[in-house]
Amino acid sequence: MKSTLFFSAALATALLSACGDNKTTGQSTTATAETTATTAPADSARMDATSGPAAASTAATGSLTGAMAKMMQQMNANKPIGNTDHDFSHLMMAHHQGAVDMSEVELRDGQDATLKAMAQKIITDQKKEIAALDKVAERLDGSAKNYTPKDPSDRFQKRLNQSMKPVMAPMTPSGNVDRDYAAMMVAHHTSAVQMAAAEVALGKDAQTKKMAQVMITAQNAEIQQFNAWLAKNGGKAVGAAYTCPMHPEVASGQPGKCPKCGMALVKKS
Repeated sequence: MKSTLFFSAALATALLSACGDNKTTGQSTTATAETTATTAPADSARMDATSGPAAASTAATGSLTGAMAKMMQQMNANKPIGNTDHDFSHLMMAHHQGAVDMSEVELRDGQDATLKAMAQKIITDQKKEIAALDKVAERLDGSAKNYTPKDPSDRFQKRLNQSMKPVMAPMTPSGNVDRDYAAMMVAHHTSAVQMAAAEVALGKDAQTKKMAQVMITAQNAEIQQFNAWLAKNGGKAVGAAYTCPMHPEVASGQPGKCPKCGMALVKKS
């Protein structure tokens, strides 16, 4: 029986609502998120098998889903103050923690050496960035308001909402933790790149904008690496709207240059 990875529609809707509201969302939203995180492993374990290696792999996929649901819950609990740099820092800390949690699942349950090495690097890099973002957020506590979280027409709010769509898209699980980790990380990183691009475009704090640009560069490169791995290992590139004419295995969700030959990536027709 096949299932769908990622989150309940209720949790996804709650997150978008919370991004535009600086009030707490109440016990019902928290309960939804907790239920999603708790039940996801059991649902995933019923995907393809009930015992043996396949069952272990699908159970791990469930842990990946639980990690992503936990990330959404933490972002949902955020209380924006209406300052782009402050609110970006808080949201990205939770977003990064999601990557750390999923990467820890890959280290524990994955089999592929390349992905496990990538997972370890992501854990190391994003923990450092979480610490740096925490310092920025503390410095910016009480900063002047420069956008309206409640207004869906606000430029920054609109881009935050848009950045969450990649992680809300449904994905049919493969039953293999390595492939599902790679696919989910492409969606996760695509979301992070879009969120960081909103900060670069509309943020005001120079340090935060610089950090966001570093995130864009690093995570776009990792998106290409994950999609290349998927292409070589029986998976499907996720969110890959751009590719290299000379190296079709190189794919990205954003414009850029091929890391192999330097050619500009071309948008797929």
